[in-house]
Amino acid sequence: MKVSRRSQVPAFAVMEIIAAANARRAAGRPVLNLCAGEPSTGASDVVRDRAARMLAEGDLGYTESMGAPPLRAAIAAHYGRWYDLDIEARQVAVTTGSSGGFVVAFLAAFDVGDRVALARPGYPAYKNILTALGCEVVELPCGPETRYQPTVAQLEALDTPVAGLVVASPANPTGTMIEAAALAELVAWCSAHGVRLISDEIYHGITYDDARVATAARYLDQGAVVVNSFSKYWAMTGWRLGWLVLPDDLLAPVDALASNVSLCPPALAQHAGIAAFSPAGYAAAQANVDRYAAARALLLSRLPEFGWTRVAPADGAFYLYADISASGLDSVTWCARLLDEADVALTPGTDFDGVDGHDWVRLSFASSVEVVAEAVDRIVAWQQTL
Repeated sequence: MKVSRRSQVPAFAVMEIIAAANARRAAGRPVLNLCAGEPSTGASDVVRDRAARMLAEGDLGYTESMGAPPLRAAIAAHYGRWYDLDIEARQVAVTTGSSGGFVVAFLAAFDVGDRVALARPGYPAYKNILTALGCEVVELPCGPETRYQPTVAQLEALDTPVAGLVVASPANPTGTMIEAAALAELVAWCSAHGVRLISDEIYHGITYDDARVATAARYLDQGAVVVNSFSKYWAMTGWRLGWLVLPDDLLAPVDALASNVSLCPPALAQHAGIAAFSPAGYAAAQANVDRYAAARALLLSRLPEFGWTRVAPADGAFYLYADISASGLDSVTWCARLLDEADVALTPGTDFDGVDGHDWVRLSFASSVEVVAEAVDRIVAWQQTL
């Protein structure tokens, strides 16, 4: 029987590594898992309590395809609270995680054959979803000279026009951010050239050293689209809840697509998610960020012990992206041996960069300081055996 060509995309390697780490842990190995971009705390008590009440007495039937009105209103109010923006609830579409948001946003914005630019290294699902939808991905090689973020100069240098640009700030795997002035330049260029800018903002709220993030929601009138999620800042990964902030021209297309693709996001997660925007919800999320900051400080203080030649600036998110080529091993072999010999799981850079990723690994510090410290001890000791 036929299997579609569009389905022939690489698997997300992180999930395979998680499976291998879990198998070793089930066999009694003391595995430390620093490969997943998943907060170790899980959802806050205020969210869990609201979910329990909804399970006991709430209406958990279908919501509107664009999401439950109270949640859309809470998300819109969040933009006033954090960014001093007047976003209308009608501009918000609740989605089944940010992943579901990317699918409907890409479907609404791009046709088969459209060229869409994005940074390399970057989150692999952008490329794989776009490829499965029949788009042509244009990778922009981004290194330390541009702080691993795309620039207007790179877009100007393209030989063939693009229909879209996907940006992420803070970015996965590098943790770098696009400053407000640079984002404004990218939006202006995209608007002038009829290019749809889609901004991944799922790590907003997770920043360090008083770094400030800029949101593309400020540029809805220029066609920008924002993708966000409850998974990272609010630590609600398995709840599968995200959202889009949309310009007017995409409201009807996203509504129509969402009603056909998923009917609606999970009702329990939506009703529980409203509590994330309460004072207690924000306080719990900020406490998590404080934990990440402590783990990040530990990592940065011990960087000289690793002997890694290049490390991307971890301005936000909870990743350290590092060049391990001095070890003489490629990143896939390096990660496999680290897991096998030291019981520490990291992610090879090949998941994020198909050209240079063999030299890089990603370490997630979305865990406790104690776990990260123990992992550092093991990595440093293990590298001395190479």
